[in-house]
Amino acid sequence: MHDKPEPVQSLPDAELLAALKTLGCTNFKLRQLMRQVAQHYDVEMVGAGLKTTQYSLLSHVLKLGPLRPGELARRMRMSASTLTRNLKPLVDAGWVELATGSDARSRTVSITPAGHAKRKEALGHWKIAQESLNQRLGASRVLALHGLINESLELLVPVDSGTGADDE
Repeated sequence: MHDKPEPVQSLPDAELLAALKTLGCTNFKLRQLMRQVAQHYDVEMVGAGLKTTQYSLLSHVLKLGPLRPGELARRMRMSASTLTRNLKPLVDAGWVELATGSDARSRTVSITPAGHAKRKEALGHWKIAQESLNQRLGASRVLALHGLINESLELLVPVDSGTGADDE
């Protein structure tokens, strides 16, 4: 079904450098892939009335919460402003709650009972999207992709900030 490219690691250094020059922009290629993957999930998640970003946020709050917004942003590797923008529709829908934290200046994010129900409803749609993507790409390709993504995320964590936060 899919031709397997020659493993890049087996090429001599000079050929690796030459191959890199022919690839084009890595950012552009990753964005192309992300758009395709996001569209794949979005088609299925519409049945639950959620965007994939909303499902991800609900899942993280369920797993990690209640917690401070800054900690949630750090754990999700996104900026505080992106988190705030993505939380608003979930708060407005009553699926997530922002409450006063340990003092008047701090806040905590937690999932509401309605958020639990929405996330449970969406889980079946997410599983269908995940399984169909795994089938289309093949298990070995998905495992390799996750490995490369995880390694790359570790290598690209900003040294100075230590947050790994970036816009999503």
